[in-house]
Amino acid sequence: MASIQDYNVVEQFNSRLEEIRSKLLDQAIGEVLNDTAAELCQEHRRYMKSVLDTCVKKCKEDETMFDRIHAYQEDMKEKTSLLKEKRAEHLEVVSEIEDKEHNKVLLIQRIEKLKKDQAKNRELIQSQNKANKDRLKKLNKCKDVFQKHLSLEIRKIQGENLQFVFRNINRKDPDIVHTFLLQLDAEGVYHIISCDPSLEKIAHLERRLQETNNFSAFLANVRREFVALHSSAKMA
Repeated sequence: MASIQDYNVVEQFNSRLEEIRSKLLDQAIGEVLNDTAAELCQEHRRYMKSVLDTCVKKCKEDETMFDRIHAYQEDMKEKTSLLKEKRAEHLEVVSEIEDKEHNKVLLIQRIEKLKKDQAKNRELIQSQNKANKDRLKKLNKCKDVFQKHLSLEIRKIQGENLQFVFRNINRKDPDIVHTFLLQLDAEGVYHIISCDPSLEKIAHLERRLQETNNFSAFLANVRREFVALHSSAKMA
């Protein structure tokens, strides 16, 4: 009986020791865990603070970057608007230059046409002047002939008009004058302005002069008509 009791005591003692060991072990583990947890919490706090500081710094950098991007965008908008204005001004200037070039071409063409027209007019004037000189020579020749033989006098009156004065038409009164007024227009065409005394055939004689340009024959025909006028008057 005593040995059995001793065995129980040992068991109880061992069991008690195991409990004490377990408690001590649990206590030691708890302290270790507590220390580890505290250290982990402190390390976590330090890490989170570092992360937070980094995030705050990054946010500030991002804000600065966003401000720069916004400023760059505004500057780009302003420059784009200015570029559009410059492009519009450039197109307007180019359009004005093209209009001026077109007007220049038209002006050159007009000048060339005026030069050609002027050259034609100059040739026409020279031709008319030559023709007028030739007519003047013929008139002077006729004047000399008629003045010498038929007592014809030519007077320049009313600008460029010529008055032809005939005498010796009427043998009884040779001083009686018979006249007609002649005009030479810019194209070198003869026109009878007036005739005194009036002749029925003066219009026909004018047309013949314009057709033939034979002034000597014209003067002779006019004189003949004046003579015939007196002859018919005498017979009447």
